[in-house]
Amino acid sequence: MRASIADVRARVSLIAVLLTGATLLAQSTTSRPSTPVPAPPGPGAAAPAATARSPRNANYQIDATLRPDTHTIDGRAVITWTNITRQPTSELRFHLYWNAWRDGRSSWMRESRLGRGPMPARAAADHGAIDITALSLGASGADLLAHASFIAPDDGNPDDRTVLSVPLPAAVPPGGSVTVNVKWTSHVPRTYARTGVIGQYYFIAQWFPKLGVLEDAGWNCHQFHANTEFFSDFGTYTVRLSVPTGWTVGATGVETPGADGHTFTATDVHDFAWTTSPDFIEHVEMFEEPGLPKVRLRLLLQPEHDDDDQVMRHFRAARASLRNYGRWFGAYPYEQLTIVDPVTIFNPTVQGASTGGMEYPMLVTAGTRGKTVRKGEQPDAVTIHEVGHQFWYGMVATNEFEHAWMDEGLNTFSTARVIAEEQLGPFVTVERYFGGLVPWPYRDTQWTREFTGDRLDGYRAAARADLPNTPTWQYWPGTAGAITYNKTALWLHTLERFLGWDTMQKILQTHFARGAFAHPTPEQFFAIANEVSGRDLTWFFDAVYRSNATFDYAMGPVSTRKTPAGVESTVVVRRNADGVFPIDIKITFADKTTRMEHWDGRAPWRLFSYTAPSAVQQVEIDPDHVLLLDLNVTNNSWTSSPQTGLAVKRWMLRWTTWAEEVLLSYAFFS
Repeated sequence: MRASIADVRARVSLIAVLLTGATLLAQSTTSRPSTPVPAPPGPGAAAPAATARSPRNANYQIDATLRPDTHTIDGRAVITWTNITRQPTSELRFHLYWNAWRDGRSSWMRESRLGRGPMPARAAADHGAIDITALSLGASGADLLAHASFIAPDDGNPDDRTVLSVPLPAAVPPGGSVTVNVKWTSHVPRTYARTGVIGQYYFIAQWFPKLGVLEDAGWNCHQFHANTEFFSDFGTYTVRLSVPTGWTVGATGVETPGADGHTFTATDVHDFAWTTSPDFIEHVEMFEEPGLPKVRLRLLLQPEHDDDDQVMRHFRAARASLRNYGRWFGAYPYEQLTIVDPVTIFNPTVQGASTGGMEYPMLVTAGTRGKTVRKGEQPDAVTIHEVGHQFWYGMVATNEFEHAWMDEGLNTFSTARVIAEEQLGPFVTVERYFGGLVPWPYRDTQWTREFTGDRLDGYRAAARADLPNTPTWQYWPGTAGAITYNKTALWLHTLERFLGWDTMQKILQTHFARGAFAHPTPEQFFAIANEVSGRDLTWFFDAVYRSNATFDYAMGPVSTRKTPAGVESTVVVRRNADGVFPIDIKITFADKTTRMEHWDGRAPWRLFSYTAPSAVQQVEIDPDHVLLLDLNVTNNSWTSSPQTGLAVKRWMLRWTTWAEEVLLSYAFFS
């Protein structure tokens, strides 16, 4: 639905429109960028050549001034866009993300309430917005704002103002280009969705009018939804930022020394984010690894976190990510990476107030606390994860409105593998109490790749919440993360165990090499998996992606009886859920001999019979734990000698430890 934003006095005449159309046609180019775009080199390659890695069809020159007294940013930009599709377009579409926080009526706010419940009330000054004040065409200066209107292509919400449609006086043909000039004011919110202001700390993302992606089928420019992130084209950004004197700035790109204000330039990126504060303490180190390009690592720490351990752990984690992703998938091609330590929020009632754990090209936020736990997984895990996003989000850049799992899921899987590969632990579970102020380690529950890294517990609670092949913006808001992150990591790890790491690594490396800077689709990924593995894995992707099937293989009855020929044993195994996966079963007899059976897992149950010198003593379903999606592994084994005493002892110790720690906490604060 549309809602006009133009003032009647701003409407242009028909003559002006015709003149502008002529100008636009004259400005249009006729050549189309060649495709496919060369991908970055694979593991072990030398530093990439200084050539275009992407189509560079969405280019921004931005000049912006931060005004802390009013929490506003005044910006102006020259945007040059090239149509790299096969179809002409007679309009441009812009994302205005911060309009999601103007009031409570946007689709983002409605979905947030649906998934998380009511948000605490905020003062009007804490809301966000992007107000365009001028929009004109190239050198002619013809007004484009007069006919612009807000649209809601996803849900028809007339109160949503996160997508702006801008009609053009003449269509941009395939290969043609258009330049527009825009002026706007962004009203910086009290932090929403990991962007905004807290005190004198600003983390600024999705803050300017940003073009959607034109595809052959039309504009892919979704409204801002509560459970999705972003999608945009690659280009070159030159951004000049004016901030108060003495404030440190971190941003996408590399800063030009000696320039007026802070000027950053980045090429072959699809977004630009930045941060500024008078409080940052800067540390710089180099990432140097044989066979991989050098990277300048810049760490901006909060003063209360500035100690040797924090510095070491941030840099160690960043290196671990760049090293392993670089060797497994492909090299990080940019010369700098900035890691931001965000302000800590201790108030759990302020939903979305933290800016930690977020990724943008060449710039990430990590997440730590004033008091870290030596065996806790933070800030290590979040730093590895966010730096890892530079690959699946930053370079491969799939459409996260529709296929967020291709970044978040692949990255969750990759993060857990890096932690295991680097043996950074053993990490322990850390819970925080009193609004996050007091950390408490549970040393009897250690980090494991399968459970903690792949987020198995979170998946179990939402295993059937959505069909994974549904566009991500249509997921149920409260459980979207469990499908996007957790389930994907689990099925990727299952595939790794099924095919072997060497094959899985080649699949991901090929996906990266072909998909970098090209916005690949799920079907392209699945085709690569089939090609590289030499198998038709359609059955697997049907189960884990095209359906919401769950998996639960379980023991049935086991019986034995003596016969003249020996001991006759029967073993029944069952499929209790609708998911199908080939399963191995290990049978151990009393004389310690073993049999390994293989079952295609399709029937509701399978019977195995044996006549042997001794009885079956133990049965293990999936003894190598290949199927990590199994929702209940407690029913995966049977033994003739029950282990009740051991189970009771383990649970007794765990609950005793928990009670002891609760009493200690109470004593400390009483």
